[in-house]
Amino acid sequence: MVTKKGPTKGSGGKHRNALRGKGPTPKAEDRVYHKAYKAKKEAQKRQRSDPRLAARRRAARFANDSDDLVIGRNAVLEALRVGVPASTLYVAARIEPDDRTREIIRLAGQHGLNLLEADRLEMDRIARSDHHQGVIMKAQPFQYSSLIELAERAERKARAMEAANSKAARLAARPLFIALDGITDPQNLGAVIRSAAAFGANGVILPERRSASVNATAWKVSAGAAAHMPVARVVNLTKAIEALKERGYYSVGLDGGGSKLVGETGFETDPLVIVLGSEGKGLSRLTREACDCIASIPMTNAVESLNASVAAGIAMYAADRARREAAES
Repeated sequence: MVTKKGPTKGSGGKHRNALRGKGPTPKAEDRVYHKAYKAKKEAQKRQRSDPRLAARRRAARFANDSDDLVIGRNAVLEALRVGVPASTLYVAARIEPDDRTREIIRLAGQHGLNLLEADRLEMDRIARSDHHQGVIMKAQPFQYSSLIELAERAERKARAMEAANSKAARLAARPLFIALDGITDPQNLGAVIRSAAAFGANGVILPERRSASVNATAWKVSAGAAAHMPVARVVNLTKAIEALKERGYYSVGLDGGGSKLVGETGFETDPLVIVLGSEGKGLSRLTREACDCIASIPMTNAVESLNASVAAGIAMYAADRARREAAES
């Protein structure tokens, strides 16, 4: 059969994908069928099995964790005695036992901590120092409450006590909070938490920035009071004070140049927020403006300012005394 030659029908792009390249040639170590790939896998396996490299990886994970580390025999023993929540206890291999280490291990077992043994190199990397005395404890992060949770819990307690026949009981149940502005020392924070628990405060309020957190140091100084004293962290302390004022609270800031004395502001028998600043700078401008009243603690000229935890204790005692005097009158 004879056919007439002429233009033929094109592919119309049907075979366009077949004309595309497959990219650059993979490296020999990335080709699963190549001997270089097998050699690479063997090297990775040997690296993972190296005990020193494994210890370095564990130490890096441990040190980069956000949890707090308690380092040293005395510090760990004190933390265990006051019940600092922890998850893991690292003990150096071939450590020389003494009374402290034996009690540490006993208390760690009672609290259900994971007991792990590590060599000296790994202990140094975890602590980022060689002054750990062979004992390191990993504390759990503190569970903060929200400001709304603190306020609602305090207000429920106050409403429940309104039916009481005792006026003193009703006044004592009025909400009382301690707000800290710029307290960066965890020891000061722990002492404030301890004083707040002693005077029946309903909670402590901290800003997220430029403030100490409730770590193991604060927990130890609080003598265990942090276990039952709720603490809230807020993004903006000024807005937190304004939010509480909308719920019927009054705020009294402590400062040396206050127009009134603590305990004599007239707000002590109401739902109250006592605001403390740092020792050096005091209250910030915005926090000071958010307060309903600025009160001061009478002092001699020989002392410029008081420690924040001491000032908090005096202010809470003054508020408690004012409430008791109001109940008696």
